[in-house]
Formats: sequence, C-alpha cells, structure tokens
Amino acid sequence: MIFKNATVVDGTGAGPYVADVAVRDGRISEIGASGASGTAAAGGAVVDATGLVLAPGFIDMHAHSDLALLTEPDHLAKVSQGVTCEVLGQDGLSYAPADDATLDRLRRQLAGWNGDPDGFDWDWRTVGEYLDRLDEGIAVNACYLVPQGTVRALVVGWDDRPATDTELAEQKRVVARAMDDGAVGMSTGLTYTPGMYAGTDELAELCEVVAAHGGFHATHHRSYGRGALEAYAEMIEVSRRSGCPLHLAHATMNFNVNKGRAGELLGLLDNALAAGCDITLDSYPYLPGSTTLAALLPSWASAGGPGATLERLRDPAVCDRVRHVLEVDGSDGCHGVPVEWDTLRISGARSAALAGRVGTHVRDFEDFRRLLIDDELGITIVQFVGDEENVQTIMRHPAHTGGSDGLLAGAKPHPRAWGAFPRYLARYVRELGVLTLPECVAHLTGRPARRLGLRDRGLIRAGYHADLVLFDPESVRDTATFDDPRRQAEGISHVLVGGVPVIRDGRHTGALPGRALRRTSSGTVAVRSGPA
Repeated sequence: MIFKNATVVDGTGAGPYVADVAVRDGRISEIGASGASGTAAAGGAVVDATGLVLAPGFIDMHAHSDLALLTEPDHLAKVSQGVTCEVLGQDGLSYAPADDATLDRLRRQLAGWNGDPDGFDWDWRTVGEYLDRLDEGIAVNACYLVPQGTVRALVVGWDDRPATDTELAEQKRVVARAMDDGAVGMSTGLTYTPGMYAGTDELAELCEVVAAHGGFHATHHRSYGRGALEAYAEMIEVSRRSGCPLHLAHATMNFNVNKGRAGELLGLLDNALAAGCDITLDSYPYLPGSTTLAALLPSWASAGGPGATLERLRDPAVCDRVRHVLEVDGSDGCHGVPVEWDTLRISGARSAALAGRVGTHVRDFEDFRRLLIDDELGITIVQFVGDEENVQTIMRHPAHTGGSDGLLAGAKPHPRAWGAFPRYLARYVRELGVLTLPECVAHLTGRPARRLGLRDRGLIRAGYHADLVLFDPESVRDTATFDDPRRQAEGISHVLVGGVPVIRDGRHTGALPGRALRRTSSGTVAVRSGPA
C-alpha cells in the first residue's frame, strides 16, 4: 500500500512534511518526497492522502479491553479511533494470574468493568496463557500489566491485613513468573480491594522484581481527591526506593477540593524528575470519571470479597457505619471525599430488571445500597468530578501520554471508550489549541512507545512496523456522547495494524492482525515468533 501526498506527522513532535509512504510486508518500506519515482513504483494499492494526516497508530496507555478483545475481537470501539495498541491489566485487577477460586471471585468483582459473558471459555490461568488467547487474533496489538491486586488475591486473599513474609515472597515469585511470561510491567489499583490493603513497603518490594525484569509500575494510587498529593508522593517514593520506572494512571486532580491545583501535582512531578526518577503519566480528555458503584465503599466494607461485601450491605447496623463514612467522613473508596449523590450517573447494570435505571442518578444512600444488592455489585457509574483547568494543565506536560480508561460494558458506558483519541485531536488541538498537532500525536504515539519499550513502533520511520492512522485534521472528531456513547468517530479513514488495513475508507475490513506484545529477556517488547 502506498499513501500518496500524505502530510506526515511522525510521532517525534517534529513539524509535518508531505511525502509518499510505502508499506510492504507489514513495515514501512520507504518514505519519499511526494511523487518520488521510487515510492511511486513500489506497487500495491494507492491511497490518495492529499490533505490528510498520516500518523503512527495511537497507543492507549490505559485500556479496559481485557475481555472485550476476546469476546468481540474486531474491536471497532478502539480501532475506529486510530488505536493500534492497548495496555491491559490496569488498576491492579484483571484475570491472570489466577487459580479457579480466585478467578471466580474476580469475575464477580470485575463484572461491572468488563461484563461476565455467558458461555465464555476461561481456559487460561497464567499470564502466558492469557497472552496466547490474544494471539489467536484481535484487531489491535495489546500489552499486559501483571495486576498487583490480582496477585494479592491469589496469594493473600481479600483480607485487610499486611502480607506475611511467606506471602510476600510468594507474591514476588508470581510477579516474576508473569514478567517472564511477557508482562510489560505491574499495575496497582490502590482504591480497589484487595490491592489497596498493601502498604508502601510491600509495593516497593514487588516493584523491585518488576524493575529487575525491565518493566514499569503503572499505578492508580490511593486518592485522586483529598490526599491526592500525598498519594502521588507515596508512588514516587516507591519508585525511588525500588528503582522501578513509574507511570501515573489517569493522572488528574479531581473533586472540588482540588479545583485548579494541577500545578501542585506537576511541581511534585518535576522535582522527582529532576532528582532522577523515571516518570510518565496518562490522562483522558474528559471531566467525568467512571468506575463501579461498589468501588465507592470504604475498604473495610469490601474486605473478604464480593460475598462478604453483600452480607454487610444487608446488615442495618453495618450500613449505618457505611452511610456515615460515605456522607460525612469521606470513604477511601471515594478518594476521601464525601459522596455527592447527584454526581453519580448509572451507566450499566448486569440485571435486566435494572435496565430502566441506566442513565439516571443515584438518589441517596438507600438507593445506593439497594442497587448494589440487587445487581450483586455489578452497577457501573459515570462520576462527574473533574476540572477543565486541571485536565488541560496536565495534558501539556512533556511526560504526558494518552489513555482512554474506557469501560466497554454497560448500556451507556463513558463515551471515552469510543471517543478519547479523536477528542484529543478535535477539542484540544483544533478547537482549543492546548496542544499543537505534532505535540498531540507525539503524546499518543512516540512517547508511549518509548515507555513500553516498543523500539520499532510509535514513529513513522523506514523499517518500523506499519501501525498507521490516516485522518482528516479538519473533520476528525468524536461523536460519542454520554447519552449515545457507542458512536464511531468521524474523519478517520484508514487504520493499519502491522501493515494490514483494519479500517479502510472508514469501515472495518474484518481483519484481525493484532497480537500480544510481550516483553522479552532483552528488554524489548515484541510479538512472539515461532511456536508456543
């Protein structure tokens, strides 16, 4: 395939230039001056890219497609945005490594995030086996973070206590095995059980293992509300002590207590970078967040796992305590901030009987309690807690990368699952000018590729993998909304994964060229060659 007269934005942050770009055998074979005879004679399909931007495929640094890639491998939600690689295993919770009992509990806990499809074949237990399932064919490439909460569930369970020395040693062994299997790093979700029960020392020891294997620590830290700066500082301390590179997931300062305070976060970050820490971050280009309704519970109310949580919600005396923590003190599950019920909009429910509640707001504590019981903790929400000044300030930082944090389950999921990357280009480049187009593309391509160790992806260079997106810079835009969230973006005409067109003229081709990208012993991240 040849892209003729394309405006190349190459992922480095450098200015655009016009060129013909040829793709052969899955890689960029030639980049020549527009109309150059060598490129023109390369043969193959020719795409007239006059007036269009050709960029590296976008890398979603924070994806929740762990099941969606397997149940709907065409993955239109992401590939139609120009995404060619996703990072899975986020927020300390996913489905590998696990044993039978742990996997059963995880399926219940994560049903709100990912669904729990009937008849699905859960035929893996290790990280390597999960990556093998991805290798059977998906639309985009995927990297995996070993989830610390899942590891803790497997070794310690859902108890609210420190790990014993024996349990810590076993967790380190499990993390090492996952890294050997190809994980690119470790994630933590420190407002989610059971990962939040780990202390700083435990996290630092696990991160030492990750660092020894050439990985990084991607963290959803303990608070994005009251205590946010202290929570960020703890993760920087873990990085300093362990020598493990740090990636701050959906980095922001939320709730009214943090309005306009992004500069304080970036000051903390810049001081750590100046002191030699290796830190990056990601964010999504929206104000509201999204999670499960059960995540707002205080950590002590979720100890023991989903069954124990539901028992507490049926106990009036316990519920009085929960109500006080949520409405007065501020739950650690809600970032230390008292819940404002009218900020919580229901985005999905497992039970058909609750379908009518999707799109409505949680009314009060009793409504909250009944929803959790009736849906067995499966309710998902959109939480309106963000600040536009903070969003823009953070995305300007040179350590910033893009992530959707998109949940794909539920009747009305957050529109970021279908619109995050074109929204960067439309709202924050074209409309507001927060970033220039070359800056934004670098944030979404070359920079995350460096963090992941993708040494021949993320840029438009001869010899690099042909993960590419072609879009119209004047018309590209997100169309997904909170009321109609599953709408395909406009202005993105072609998406190639490994040189194979997955989106052609705005439509899915049915191709599934994506594979798991595994960290190797040499520190690179690549598709596995040869038999399993």
